[in-house]
Formats: sequence, C-alpha cells, structure tokens
Amino acid sequence: MSRSQILRAEQVRRADTRSRQTPWRQLRQVWLTPILALSAVTAVVLFGVFLIDWYVNRPEALRDLGPLDLLFHYDLETLQNALGNLTQTVVAVLGIVTTVVAIVVQLAATRYTPRVTELFFREKTNFVVFGFFLVTCVLALWVSLAVGNGFLPRVSVAAAVILVTASLLLMFPYFIYVFDFLDPEKIVIRIQVKAFNATEKLRPERIEQAQELMLTSIEQLADIALTATSQQDKIISCRAVDALRVLAVRYTRAKADLPLDWFDVGGQLNENPDFQALSAEAVRDLVLKQRWVEWTVLRKYQTIYNEALGTSSDMCYLIGINTRSLGEAALAADTQGVGLVVKFFNTYLRATLNRGDVRTAYNVLHQYRLLVESAVTAGKDSLVAEIASYFRYYGQVAHTQGLGFVTETTAYDLASICEAAHRARLPCAPGLLDELLELDKEAETEAQEKTLRGVRKAQARLATYFLIAKDEASARRIYSDMEHERPERLASIRDELLAVRSKDFWEVIDRGANFDYMSERRRAKLTEFFGWFPNVDPHTPGAETSRVAAPAHASDE
Repeated sequence: MSRSQILRAEQVRRADTRSRQTPWRQLRQVWLTPILALSAVTAVVLFGVFLIDWYVNRPEALRDLGPLDLLFHYDLETLQNALGNLTQTVVAVLGIVTTVVAIVVQLAATRYTPRVTELFFREKTNFVVFGFFLVTCVLALWVSLAVGNGFLPRVSVAAAVILVTASLLLMFPYFIYVFDFLDPEKIVIRIQVKAFNATEKLRPERIEQAQELMLTSIEQLADIALTATSQQDKIISCRAVDALRVLAVRYTRAKADLPLDWFDVGGQLNENPDFQALSAEAVRDLVLKQRWVEWTVLRKYQTIYNEALGTSSDMCYLIGINTRSLGEAALAADTQGVGLVVKFFNTYLRATLNRGDVRTAYNVLHQYRLLVESAVTAGKDSLVAEIASYFRYYGQVAHTQGLGFVTETTAYDLASICEAAHRARLPCAPGLLDELLELDKEAETEAQEKTLRGVRKAQARLATYFLIAKDEASARRIYSDMEHERPERLASIRDELLAVRSKDFWEVIDRGANFDYMSERRRAKLTEFFGWFPNVDPHTPGAETSRVAAPAHASDE
C-alpha cells in the first residue's frame, strides 16, 4: 500500500471515529455538565442567601422553624399569586426558546441547506425539551387554579416549583445543544451516521427504506457542499465533500456483504430525478454492476465540480483527490467501481478543457495519474492501457484548443505511467509508449511548436529511464520518432534539460517539483541518447543554456 493510500485510510478511520461518538459523551458535555453546574451555583446562592435571612431576619413567631421548614412554609394568598407568576414565567421561557430556535434554525437552513430544518425537527431531543416546557406550563396553570378555598396541594405546588426551576435551568443547556446541533461539522457527521446506519443490520423488508435513507443522505451532503461552494465557504464545502468520500469508501468496503436486492434500482429509488434521467439500459448497467451508490456520489461530485470550475480551483482539486480515493478503494476491494471513477475523471477533464482552465486540468491530471499508478501496482493491465489512451486523447484535444501546458503535462504524466508499467513488467508497457509517441503531431503555429518541445522533453527523459533499465530497444523507438526533428531543435531541447539542476521549481506550485529535473545518472544517459543523432552537435560540459525554459512543474523522480 502506498503512503498516500495509508494516509487516506487513516483519514477514513478518524472520520469514522468522529461519526460514532457515543451518546453518553454528548449527553455529558451538552446536558449533564451545564445543568449540574448551574444547579450547584443556583443552590449555593439560594440557600446561602436564605440561610443568612433565616438567621438574621427570622421573626419571633417562626423561631421554632428550621430553614427548610421556613422555606416551604406556604401562605394560600401569597401562593396563589406566586403560582400565577410561575405560569407566566414558564410561558415566557417557552416563547424565548421558540423564538431563538426558529431564528437560528432558519439562518442555518439558509446558509447550509434547507434540509437542516428537516434534520432538526426530526431530532427526538427537541420534542422532549419542548414537551417538557409545555407540561410544566400546563401543570403550573392548573395548580394555580387548584389552590384556594382552604385547600393547599403541597405535592402539586412543590412539583410545579421544581419543574419551573428545571425549565429555567434547562434553557441555557438547550441553547448549547441547538448551536452544537447546527454546527456544520456536526450536521455533516450526523448525516454520515444516518447513511452508515442504512446498510447496517439490513433486513429484507426494509431495503427500500434503507435505499431512500442512503440516497437522501448523499443529497443532503451534496446540498451543503454546493451551497457552501457558492458562498465561498471553503471549510464547510470541504467537510461535506470529504464526508461523501468517507461514506463512499466505507460503503465500497462493506458492499460485498449486502443482499442482492440492495443493488436493484426500484421503488422510491427509481422515482429520483437522477435515475429517471438515465436510459433504461444505463439503469440496468448500474444494477448489473452493483454500483448505484458510487454513481450517485460521483454524480454529485460532478455537479459540485461544475459549480466550482472557474471560481474555486481548490474545490475542483479536492474533488479530484477524493475521486482518486474512491478509485483506489474500488481497486483494493477488487470491484468494478474503478471503471466508473475513470469515466468521471474523463468527464472532469472534458469540462475543464472546454472552460480552458489550465491550472485545474494540471491538478486533476495529477490525481488521475496517481490512480493509474495504483492500478499498475494492482496489476490491472487492461485498465492501465485504457486510461493511457484517454491521456493521449485529452492531451491532443488540449493541443488543438491551444492549451499547450495541458498537453505538456499529459506528456510528463504519460511518461511516468510508462516508467511505472515498465518497472512492474506489465504487458501493456509497449502500448503505453505508443500512446506517448502519438501525442506530438506536426506543429502548425509557434505556440504549438513550443508545446511539442515539452512533449519531446518528456519523451527524452523517458528514454534515459529505458537506458538505465537496459531496455535500449524502447529507447530506440523514441529515437526513431525524434530522428527527423531539426538538429538545432534537438540540441536546444537537450541543453534545456541539462540546464535544470534543481528538483524544486523556482515558484510555489501545486505539485511542488520541476518536470525537467533529472538525477546525474539520467543526465549522463541523456547525453548518450542525443549522441545517437548524427547531425546534433555534441554536448560540451558546462555549456548548458542559461535561459529559463518553459515552465515544467513536476518531477517523477
């Protein structure tokens, strides 16, 4: 397992742990601790002040009463007035709580997703708290009416006083609970838990309800991500997008134990617009390949990606990272879901090239290449060959659209894939070299000529790898493809590559290293490779060009 896969697995484990916080921990932090603290402070203040009055200001007629007897020594007329005030107090508390909660929930629903309101009012705690306030209010009202005509219901009065006191003490912890509930991270985790529960202890008679719960949870997380992205709230949008990844990765690991009926798209699931928009054949394909959940998550990723494209490159990059994680999870579980991931990666690239967003294409290609390298490690020969053909295709599309740096990036990434496949001795390795050599067509403009220089550099670097690996035949294939280039052009490409002596690019970049950097061993092989060209001037040590070459931002060293 690669280092990136280990880190991703650890992130999934931590997110899963956060999503499974025990109810007792929440009960202690949100309810018990504040209530006990407030009760203790209230009791200390109340009885402290009362004991002073009992000791100093107690009348002679009540000298024989202890402090508790005096505290609960009721007078009917005074008690009737007090109970009426108690009723007004608890009604006022209920009104304050209702007003604050309504405003806060509405603000949260506007900022995150309208589904917050649904989540809030489905929470049992809210019914319990509001029910407690209502019962206290009704009890205080009827007890106040019952007192009179010489009748003193001591137990009822004590119960009303205690419940009203509890209502006042409960108000502050309940506000803590509401704000804690509406914390965006807690909302995301709560939705995650709902989705996790959908596939646990799944009973045949509840499959449709579980499917609907899973689908609803995915849509809620996507809604939060979309709203936060449109409002440029990166923290919340990233949390929601990561939550979808954690959900999909965990589901991929557990799907082998699910019943076959779970993978059928029917009932309420079939009425969802996302599935109704598909053709009958596409729906059958999702059912046969058992991947409707993965398709739904990736479809939501596509929607968020399109929303962020051109306005939030970091969000597009994060979606690329998470999509790669889903592909790696599918490879680890040996499922067919990786094919779906490849299709969506291609969709991202198409949308990005149509928008002309070079930086996003550069980052997404990096994640796509890492997925291919994971496929190489897993020995997926046909998959690697298939994706390499897509790299070549989108590199050529970028070339025709004048996005030269994207073509250059594709060339360097394809060269890295060639090296990885060659080291793994995959049968597709020769075919991958063919894809790289197909990238460079005859240039028609000066800008395209510059682009093809980058492609030639990537091919020359790959030739140095083949020479080190003692595969001269593959290096000769690259030589045959380049031998008709102008000698002065080949010499300048060689000298520009030899001039790069730092792994790091001179600016802060996403990939963090220089495409054109080569180790000393590879630099020696580069000189040997260009020595095959008869009309190219021999390289003179120390005579490398000092001019700055076209930016090349990453290395596969």
